[in-house]
Amino acid sequence: MTSPAKLFKKQSAAMARDDRHRQWVHKALSGYEVKRDEKTALFADWQAARTAAAEMKRQALSRLDELLVELETNLTARGAKVHWAADAESACRIVRDIARARNAKKIIKSKSMTTEEIHLNGALEADGVEVVESDLGEFIVQLLEQAPYHIVFPAMHLTRHEISDLFARVLGSTPTDSPEELTMIARAALRQKYVRADIGITGANFAIAETGMIAVTENEGNSRLTSALPACMITVLGIEKVLPRMEDLAVFWPMLASVGAGQLISGYNTLYGGPRQEGESDGPEEYHVVLLDNRRTALLADAEQRDLLHCIRCGGCLNVCPVYRNIGGHSYGTTYAGPIGAVLTPHMRGLDEFQHLSYASSLCGACSALCPVRIPLHHHLLHNRRNAAREHGSWIMRFAFRFHAKLSNSRLWWKLATKLGRFGQKFHWLIKGTFLDPARPWTATREPPKIARQSFKEWWRKRS
Repeated sequence: MTSPAKLFKKQSAAMARDDRHRQWVHKALSGYEVKRDEKTALFADWQAARTAAAEMKRQALSRLDELLVELETNLTARGAKVHWAADAESACRIVRDIARARNAKKIIKSKSMTTEEIHLNGALEADGVEVVESDLGEFIVQLLEQAPYHIVFPAMHLTRHEISDLFARVLGSTPTDSPEELTMIARAALRQKYVRADIGITGANFAIAETGMIAVTENEGNSRLTSALPACMITVLGIEKVLPRMEDLAVFWPMLASVGAGQLISGYNTLYGGPRQEGESDGPEEYHVVLLDNRRTALLADAEQRDLLHCIRCGGCLNVCPVYRNIGGHSYGTTYAGPIGAVLTPHMRGLDEFQHLSYASSLCGACSALCPVRIPLHHHLLHNRRNAAREHGSWIMRFAFRFHAKLSNSRLWWKLATKLGRFGQKFHWLIKGTFLDPARPWTATREPPKIARQSFKEWWRKRS
């Protein structure tokens, strides 16, 4: 089996060479950048809003145990059933048990990165249950049997021509280049799925402890149909999504819309508090909420990196990352791509297998500069690199760094190495970029820097 690191190198190299794909992604994100900057400029003080949001998340995490119990108590009081899942396997088991108990054969599902994280669709399909994604982008990549390309824009890597060809092939529709017509084709295919679904599954953007409500943000209305039409509704969310107060949404809703999609506010912001109550005309008869840990409490115990749990999944860091913009989302081979995925995945799936993601960065800091909750992502990339070197570094790497430390701390040896280096560079062209070249990872695609003919000390000595 190919290791995640080798697969990443292979896929990222292929995507970096695909000029058409890169140009399309750059074009799509350049339009987003204009809208994002317009909307963040409308805040009275955008930087102060970022600081306030970071502090709200910090306070919520410091009281996470209390807030989760408060959330459960308030949800249960209105008839919801709350389940606690320690990991992905237990979360999938809980949802599968609910589906079996209701003899469910058809499930409609709105956009949820948390269910992507636990690979819920595959677990349900293994039981013979049909699962249909109702978000337009998610529906498109599901038809292609692909994972979402981006946290917010799952199908942003596809052109309208490619989507038209897909719909014609799978849905039997007439080819069209009109985005409106493509949307109507998907809508027609999905309408009957809503009506016939036994269960609707949603994710969550936030959970409000004081009221016991789940907040879902969307732009298509599909999540509302997913929750309103089936007799049973299930929400799966990470435990870090909880906020203490309803008023906190006054900061987070416009912030998520501005950075996530360049909007003033998302099209639909809905609060769910339980199953259909007496006198209500719609809503599910049964409502389940699955609170997922999946190593989040282990990350919470890490004082150095626990602020990764502040993330609101806006996708902003992906949009500004030069690496993501050139290699795309599928190259990462993980649920969460880009800077947030590079720092989060090693915590969730193991530092040994996924340490390579932290090296897929230029450390430019663009992600940290944009993050609405002020996560210092480029620092966490360095933290992961350090931890990987300590815990999983090869003997060659350890020897190389120890040798370099000895060399650079000795004036005599450094002087000798510099002179030998100047001499050796004259013949470097003989092995440049080959497997004999010790600097091959660099020289395979770039020119090596020339060693100066004269060091500063040597120049200073001659002038004195």
